[in-house]
Amino acid sequence: MSATFGFSLARRLRAGETIYLGWCGLGSPVVAEAVAREGFPAVNIDQQHGMFDMTTTQQAIGSIRAAGAAPTVRVPLGDFAVVSRVLDFGAEGTIAPMINTVEDAHAYVSAAKFPPVGERSWGPLRALMLDNYSDPKAYLKDANNQTITMAMIETRKALDNVDAIAAVPGIDMLFVGPSDLSITLSKGAVLDPHSADVEAAIDKIAAAAKKAGKLAGIFCMDAARAVACSKRGYQLMAVMSDMGMLRGGIAAQMKIIKGG
Repeated sequence: MSATFGFSLARRLRAGETIYLGWCGLGSPVVAEAVAREGFPAVNIDQQHGMFDMTTTQQAIGSIRAAGAAPTVRVPLGDFAVVSRVLDFGAEGTIAPMINTVEDAHAYVSAAKFPPVGERSWGPLRALMLDNYSDPKAYLKDANNQTITMAMIETRKALDNVDAIAAVPGIDMLFVGPSDLSITLSKGAVLDPHSADVEAAIDKIAAAAKKAGKLAGIFCMDAARAVACSKRGYQLMAVMSDMGMLRGGIAAQMKIIKGG
């Protein structure tokens, strides 16, 4: 049986749909589920800088799926073993930070894709359940095309190599990390995800993705920025974070309480 509930993200992106991605780092599967239930069609679990461990990641993936959304996971820096593990848990995509070279890209793909594209090891027990597969052979046939590998471009070195990274088979998306880009492009002098250098890099990365026939994604500080990036060649926009949304909601209520 083919999936009837899972694998929504790849299908929707490849159909040309614009997707807004909720971003969660607080380590709470319930919060991740709430973000999905409030309308985000995809929700990312951040293991790199967030507070998710493997147990809460596995729980959050199921909770996001139960809410009808697609879960993705940003894995820790250089920890490609986690890529195949979270795909086994049922993640529909992975985001790998600091993909700076073609060699980094190949190492990422090796963990994320089954042969002949990569060397992902077999064991998707939870994914088979969540994606509604009764025939494991069908999952094997579908998985490479139905899970999204997102290579983060967030350093000067990555920007220099962006065309070569985009051309690596198995890399499905270039994903912009604008804050780190601002730091590296200014040699540590500036943290400004909207700087002129970053703006130029955003256009260069989108062009590289388009040239290679790949998707483009980006982290955005707020919804207005996300909508603007959707008009610049980007299909997947991460919007804010669960902490940012929580603090913003509290601040709005406190302003009323204080009469402001």
